[in-house]
Amino acid sequence: MPGDNGTSVEQDVVIIGAGAGGVAAARRLQAIRPDLSILLLEAGDRLGGRAWSVGLPGASDIALDLGCGWLHGARTNAWTGIADEVGLRVDRTPAPWNGGRRLQRDDAVTQAAQQAIGAYFDRLDSHEGDDTNLAAMLEPGNSWNGQIRAIGTYITGAELERSSVVDYTRYDPGPGPDWRVREGYGTLISRYGRPVPVRLGVEVTRIDHRHAHRIDMETSQGGLSARAVLVTVSTTVLAAGKIAFDPPLPEKIEAAARLPLGLADKLFLGLATPEALPADTHMLGSISRAATGTYQLRPLGAPVAEAYFAGDLAHDLEREGSEAAFSFAGDELAAQFGADIRKQLSVAAISAWAAAPHIGGSYSYAEPGASDLRGVLAAPHDERIFFAGEACSRSRYSTAHGAYETGVAAADLIAGSFSTKA
Repeated sequence: MPGDNGTSVEQDVVIIGAGAGGVAAARRLQAIRPDLSILLLEAGDRLGGRAWSVGLPGASDIALDLGCGWLHGARTNAWTGIADEVGLRVDRTPAPWNGGRRLQRDDAVTQAAQQAIGAYFDRLDSHEGDDTNLAAMLEPGNSWNGQIRAIGTYITGAELERSSVVDYTRYDPGPGPDWRVREGYGTLISRYGRPVPVRLGVEVTRIDHRHAHRIDMETSQGGLSARAVLVTVSTTVLAAGKIAFDPPLPEKIEAAARLPLGLADKLFLGLATPEALPADTHMLGSISRAATGTYQLRPLGAPVAEAYFAGDLAHDLEREGSEAAFSFAGDELAAQFGADIRKQLSVAAISAWAAAPHIGGSYSYAEPGASDLRGVLAAPHDERIFFAGEACSRSRYSTAHGAYETGVAAADLIAGSFSTKA
């Protein structure tokens, strides 16, 4: 289609970002509008975004997920069915919070902790009135506030003081338990994206939408034009202005800034003797302090321990490097299993999502008063610039299936917009 200056538009639709939302949108458009030309641009060197699976030496049928790992709400999660479609295996071993194995005994101390934690989350669920932060709902002086704070960081990736109660209460991953993909969630999303025309290593720096019949993009590999653009990059990238909009879209930048990415990093510790730890068993590093890891021992029976750090602790360990994370996890495991467990451990894989180029964090949370901005972020601009990604989901933010749903919804809007264009 000729542009305003006579230059032809190269693509009907350009999708920026090849994470779960971008891949889902591209596949949806391929299915419902095969007449449209689609190009997926990814600044990194792989598909998947914050879903990233790496191999485990000596275990060809299991991968380690450095990003999202659980199919939340698995029975209604679109990725569960897609896993079957692309030939991957869903493991239905119960998650720790779905009745899976826990290391901590069911003694009086554990029961007291569970009662305090349950009461805290009941207060969140029953909160009415103005939005506030999650820390405001703590019971002053409660001896279990440290553990509650730790759990809060795992949920949002940030300390309780920064996160919205209203946004928390809107979270709903859908019915069903949480399952895993044996070959990896990242493997699943990247494999689903294989049929899509994609260019890796292409960073979009500017989106010029001044012209009526085309959108021009400046990228690290030259210029490009399209009739419609779908932006699925992280809120960190948007808030930092790494993509300039001309004319500006200040409401999008503000929404992204108030829906920042929290941080959750993973450290996989290889085990010299797998039997040194129980299989598929959950352990909390400390039951009293906020700065602690949560551990999945030998997930899927693999000879590793998966350590999960979130919030300020994750930021601190990421800045200090893998040796600091290894030492911290070793201390917490040794406190439970004895000092000799350290001799069993080695670093198998580690993530550093805050420092990840073109991403800058793990999953979005809303600042107090900002939950409604998820809808502002998701709203199309001028029926030509569209937005998707987990941060755009009102109730399934922070999940890969939330990103999928927003990608499909954006694809449907794009398809509809073309039927009305000249």
